[in-house]
Amino acid sequence: MNPKKTKNRPKPGNRIRVYRSGTSVLKQDNKEEDGKKGSPTLKVTVLGGNEEVGRNMTVLEYGKDIIIIDMGLQFPEEDMPGIDYIIPNISYFKGKEKNVKGVIITHGHYDHIGAIPHLMDKLGSPPIYGSPLTLGIIAKRQDDFKQSGKLNLNSVDNNDTITIGKFKIEFFGVSHNIPGSLGVVVNTPIGPIVHTGDFKLDLQPVGDVEPDIAKIAKLGEKNIVALLSDSTNATQPGHQFTETEIQGNLEDIIRVAQGRIIIGTFASLLMRVQQIIQLAEKYNRKVIVDGYSMKTNIEIAQKLGYLKINKGTLLPLSEISNYPSRRILVLCTGAQGEGRAVLMRIANREHRVIRIEPEDTVVFSSSVVPGNERSVQRLVDTLYREGAEVINYKMMDIHAGGHAKQEDLKLIIKLINPKYFVPIEGNHSFLKIHAKVAESVGFDPKNIFVADNGQIMEFTKTTGRLTTKKVPSDYVFVDGLGVGDVSNVVLRDRRMMSDDGMLVVIATIDSKTGNLIGNPDIISRGFVYMKESKKLIADTREKVKKLLKDKNPNSSANDAYIKNKIRDDIGQFLFSKTKRRPMVLPVVIEV
Repeated sequence: MNPKKTKNRPKPGNRIRVYRSGTSVLKQDNKEEDGKKGSPTLKVTVLGGNEEVGRNMTVLEYGKDIIIIDMGLQFPEEDMPGIDYIIPNISYFKGKEKNVKGVIITHGHYDHIGAIPHLMDKLGSPPIYGSPLTLGIIAKRQDDFKQSGKLNLNSVDNNDTITIGKFKIEFFGVSHNIPGSLGVVVNTPIGPIVHTGDFKLDLQPVGDVEPDIAKIAKLGEKNIVALLSDSTNATQPGHQFTETEIQGNLEDIIRVAQGRIIIGTFASLLMRVQQIIQLAEKYNRKVIVDGYSMKTNIEIAQKLGYLKINKGTLLPLSEISNYPSRRILVLCTGAQGEGRAVLMRIANREHRVIRIEPEDTVVFSSSVVPGNERSVQRLVDTLYREGAEVINYKMMDIHAGGHAKQEDLKLIIKLINPKYFVPIEGNHSFLKIHAKVAESVGFDPKNIFVADNGQIMEFTKTTGRLTTKKVPSDYVFVDGLGVGDVSNVVLRDRRMMSDDGMLVVIATIDSKTGNLIGNPDIISRGFVYMKESKKLIADTREKVKKLLKDKNPNSSANDAYIKNKIRDDIGQFLFSKTKRRPMVLPVVIEV
C-alpha cells in the first residue's frame, strides 16, 4: 500500500477564535531548546486527553519538524449547557503552521478524529495518515462540513513505514472495538517513542486481526525512549473480556428469544456489529439497521471489506411487518439514552415504524458512559413499562470495553520496556493510577511523567524530564456553527439561567427629563410563575421605580450606572426574598 497516495475530501471553512480561561501559559518560540549544549531535544506535549476522556491530541516536535498524533473531540459535561463538543486549542501552532509535517490518526473514533474538520485548514492541511477504515470515516465526516477545501488522506497499515520530516514512522496492529486500530512507533533523532493509541490485548477477536504481539515484544529490543500508553481503563483490575466471550453470551440471548430482538450499541463498535450480524444469520433472523451514524459506519466498513454480511441479511425498515417477530433483529443507536436516538424514540412511541411488543427483548450491548446513568435508567424503566425484557451488561457479560485493564497494561510496559513511561488518555486520577500500575511492575517512579494538558516533556539521547513550561491547552467550544466563540463567561451565564432563570426589567425613560414613564415591565423566564407571584413582582416593580428616582443626577438616562444599579440591587433584593439568584437583565429605553 502506498502511503503517499492521497484522497481529497472537502473541509469546513469555519474560523476559530480561541479564548483563554485565565491560566498562566508560557509562550513557546520556534527555537529548538536543548537540554544541554550539543544535545538536541525532542519535545512531547499532550494538547488534549490528559485531564479528560476525549479530545486526544499529542504533539512531537524536533527542531522545526512537528507531527501530531490524533485530533479528537470531547463531548460536553453536564455543566456545559448548549455546547456540542470541545476540541483542542491549537494557538501554540500560530506562526509555525508550516512546521507541521503530518498528522497520524490511530483509529476512527470521534475522540481521536472529531476535531479534524475544524483544525486541519488552520494548520495548512498537512497530510493525514491512517488505516483505510479510519480514513473512510474521516472522509464521511468531512462531507458534513460544506464550503470547504480538501484533506490530504494517505492510507497506511501495520506493515508500512513512512518518513515525515525528521521522523520515521512504523505501525503495529492493536485490538480495539473498531477495525484498523494502530499503535505508532515514532523513530526520532534521539530514539524511538511509542504511542499505543486506544488498545486492549484481545487474542480472541471477532472479525478483526489479532494484536501484533510479536512486533510489540520486539520493541523491547529497540531501547524505547518513552512509552505513551492508554489509561482509559487503568482503574480496573484484571484482564479485559475478549470479544469471543461476549459472543457466547450474545448467542445465548439470540438463540432463546421468542420475539423480536432490539440491540442498542455504539455506532462505532463495528466488531460488535459484526458479531451480532453473524449470530443473526446463524439463527435465521433478518437484520434491520436504524440510526444514521450506524448505517454510515456499516456502509463504509462493508465497502472496505471490514464487515462480512451475507446477501439478504439486511432488511429495509419498511419491510419489517413482512416477517414474523421471531425472524427480526433490530440493530440501532441510543444505548446511552440520547434523547433523539432510535432506541429512545422506540421506547417513547415516537418511532415512525417500531413499537415495543410484549415479547421483545432489548439488549444494551455497551457500558454506560459516565454522566449518562440517569438517562439510561429512565430509558430502561420506559422499556419495561412498555412490556419489553431488558438485558444490560450488569446482568451478564454482553459488552467488552475497548481498553486494556491493569494486567494487560502491566504486560505492555514489560514487553516494551521503555526508559520513560507517560500515561495518557484519561482523567488525572486515571493517569496517577496507571503510574502506580507501572510502579507495581518495578518501574522507577522518577522516570514516570504524569503530565497535564499543555505541559512540555523534553527528551535527549541521555535524559528526559517533565518541565514546568506549558503551552495553551484551554477548551475550545463548538456550539452550532460557532467555534471558539463561547467562553467561560458565556457558560457561566448559561448555568446561571439554567439554575435560577432570568428576570428582565424594562424601563421607559423621558430623554429630556430622565423621569420614568409609566410602570417598569417585568418578564420572568425560569424564575417564578408571575401569576402566582404577584406580590413579589409588584414589590420588584416598586423597587425599580425607587432606584430610577434616586439615580445619580449627573448620569444620562441610559448609561451603565443605571443598568448596573438595577442589576445589582434587584438581584440582591430577589435573593433576600427567594434565596435564588436569577440573571437580571435591565433594559432602559429613552423616548
